[in-house]
Amino acid sequence: MRVLVTGGTGFIGSRLCQELGGSGARLVVLSRRPDRVRDRCGLGVTAITAFSDLSHSLVFDVVINLAGEPLVGPRWTDARKRLLWDSRVELTRSLVDYIERAKVKPKLLISGSAVGFYGDQGDRILDESSAPADGFGHRLCEAWESAALRATEFGVRVCILRAGLVMGASGGFLAPLLPLFRLGLGARIGSGEQWVSWICLRDYIAIVRWLIATPEFSGIFNATAPNPVTNRRFTETLSGLLGKPAFLVVPARLVRALMGREMSGLLLGSQRVLPARLLESGFRFRCPELEMALRDALSQTSAVPGGSS
Repeated sequence: MRVLVTGGTGFIGSRLCQELGGSGARLVVLSRRPDRVRDRCGLGVTAITAFSDLSHSLVFDVVINLAGEPLVGPRWTDARKRLLWDSRVELTRSLVDYIERAKVKPKLLISGSAVGFYGDQGDRILDESSAPADGFGHRLCEAWESAALRATEFGVRVCILRAGLVMGASGGFLAPLLPLFRLGLGARIGSGEQWVSWICLRDYIAIVRWLIATPEFSGIFNATAPNPVTNRRFTETLSGLLGKPAFLVVPARLVRALMGREMSGLLLGSQRVLPARLLESGFRFRCPELEMALRDALSQTSAVPGGSS
C-alpha cells in the first residue's frame, strides 16, 4: 500500500506514519521541513516539499491529510487566522487539485477536521448530524471539509474526521499541561462546566486504520471518545491520577483578556460530542473513558502508579 501524508511530522502524523510504515506501507510525506521526516516518521519514508514534486503517474492507494498550523499559539490576529486558514483550506484545495490531475486516483482520502465545527453549544449533545453554531472555528472547519469532499467528484472515497482534543504524553494538548499539574498548579478554566470532547492518540490512529480497511464507510465521522467530560471533571481526574491538588481557578475574564474573544473559545467553549457513526458502524474504542486514556498516555512517562517506562 502506498500512502501520501500531509502533516506527517506533527504529533498525530508522526505516530501514524511510524505505525503504517511498520506495517509495510510505502509512505510519501509532504513537509515544509523534509529534514525532520526521517527522524519523526521513520527510515524509508520519502519527503517532498510540494505537490509539484510528485509525478501525475505516481499511484497512491490512500491519501491522509492532517496538515494545519496549531490552533493554540499566538493570538488570533487577522494575519494568524489567515495562516490557520491557508494551512488547512488552501493546502487541502491544492491536494485535491493534485488528485484531480492524477492519472490514477487514490481509493481513499482521509482528511482532518475538528469538533470546533459545531461551535459553542453548551450542554447540547452533538452528533454528526447536529447543526453548528457560527464562529471562526466553524467557518474554518466547514471550508476545510468542503475542500476535501470535492475529491468525491473524481470517484474518491472521502472520510472526514472531526477530532476532539487528542491525548498523548508526547504532544497535543496534554503535554503542556503535565508540568503544571505535576507541580500542583492544575486549574479549572472558568466555570469548569464546559464540555471537553477528547480522544486518545491510540484510538485516533485506530480509526484511521479501520477506515482504510473498511471500504463501505465514507463521509463525516466524529473522532471523539464516547464519554466527553466537563473541564472540571478533566481537571479533577488528571490531578487525582498524579496525586496532586487542583484548587486553582483561571477566571474566564482573564482567559478572554489573554487570548482574545475568538481564541478563548478553545478553552471556554463547550462541545459535548458523541461518535455516533463510529459506534453505529461497530468501531471499538480502546480508551472509552477519560481515566483509561490518561493512564495510557501517562504510563509512557511513568507518571502514574503502575505505569511503565
